[in-house]
Amino acid sequence: MANHSSSTSSKFFQHHFVDADQQFDAAKMGMWIFLMTEILMFGGLFAAYIVYRLLHPELFTLASEELNTLWGGVNTVVLLGSSLTVAMAIKSAQLNQKKNIAINLGITLALAAVFMVIKYFEWTHKFHLGIFPGKFYSFEGINHPQANVFFSLYYLMTGLHGIHVLIGMGLITWLLVRSLKGHFDSEYYNPIEITGLYWHLVDIIWIFLFPLFYLIE
Repeated sequence: MANHSSSTSSKFFQHHFVDADQQFDAAKMGMWIFLMTEILMFGGLFAAYIVYRLLHPELFTLASEELNTLWGGVNTVVLLGSSLTVAMAIKSAQLNQKKNIAINLGITLALAAVFMVIKYFEWTHKFHLGIFPGKFYSFEGINHPQANVFFSLYYLMTGLHGIHVLIGMGLITWLLVRSLKGHFDSEYYNPIEITGLYWHLVDIIWIFLFPLFYLIE
């Protein structure tokens, strides 16, 4: 494991910790606790999905045909790529390759932007067809009285995931700015590793969302 501490005189070391290693461990534990609450929140939504799919299996099969599997697959590849580049940013920091830290963070940010742009066009196309959530649903292409149920879950779960992507983009932008200022090296890269944990969770959630909505048969 790479050393997370150089000396307690580091300007990024907080005085209320014994040393930099303790500071990193506390931050990592805090992030894991936060991620557990995220899993619980999405777990409730996945449970709702299971209940409604068991109640209306034929609806979910019909409605999933209105989703673009190609673009959903592209977005899956894009997010998987972003997980790789954020991991490479951490590795670059461990190897003290400061230029590569910024490059990999920049690529991660660009891939996240690609994901959101694709999602924007997906959503706006559905809005154009009248595929709205809840009582605003007006699409007549699906012959099922509960058609809005599927898309309400779709917008809720992919929308919440999209908010998490935007938050991640904000954090990665902050890391990129700091990396360009030379704040990170082999002795201090805690924020990159902590943010990387968050970003991996965002990717994992999408890996579940993609087959549950786009690959129903």
